[in-house]
Amino acid sequence: MSYYNTLMSWKKNRLKKLLPPPVKAEHSEYSLILSACDQPAIMTKQLLQLGLKAIEYAADVNLGEIGTRNEQAKIYSNLWPGEHYRLLAGLMLALKPKLVLELGTSTGLSALCLKQYLPPGGKVVTFDIVPWRQYPATLFKENDFDGRLIQYVDDLSIESKMHEYAELIRDAELIFIDVAHDGDLEERILSNLKKIDFRNKVFVLLDDIRVWTMIKMWREISLPKMDLTSFGHWSGTGLIELK
Repeated sequence: MSYYNTLMSWKKNRLKKLLPPPVKAEHSEYSLILSACDQPAIMTKQLLQLGLKAIEYAADVNLGEIGTRNEQAKIYSNLWPGEHYRLLAGLMLALKPKLVLELGTSTGLSALCLKQYLPPGGKVVTFDIVPWRQYPATLFKENDFDGRLIQYVDDLSIESKMHEYAELIRDAELIFIDVAHDGDLEERILSNLKKIDFRNKVFVLLDDIRVWTMIKMWREISLPKMDLTSFGHWSGTGLIELK
């Protein structure tokens, strides 16, 4: 068994006992340095241009009221680079998608950032296995769900569930995946998305691609992709051209 596969077999808590972080940080994750010479994906000019435009817009966006909802939102919505929230807004301005899908609602901070920069007539549809009202420390208010923001409670890593929403998903132009970060769930979701007959060019933003459990999954993606970690989330932000 290779050194890489041996380490991947350790549970994260055991690994941390064996290999303490070399520097002090508020939060740290294990990662690897991997050459790009044998990477299975080739970046396209369109993907590069979208990434550069999103970064340029992200430098100037103001998430305004969202940052006042609680202390966490105040800190993280404006931490850039380091967090992905302003990059999400930058992608909205660069791409102007009429339909955005978010997989993994959590507290709602990402969905609110996406919604704030929707083009006229646009909509954000967010999926989670936990209804937003039951999520601890949710940032949502009832009036956030005004037709431009909708939540469905379902698991799109299940192929039959993805099929149920196929007509909706076909119109998506931007999909943000922020789920379990174990590599397996994300891989299943991407596999299901590849079976959708999209009507438009569609891009996927994937969170936490440099977290230990995500490295293999990100590395093996053969679709055009771009690592935007330096301008997104410190734990990894990847942009994929799905179609």
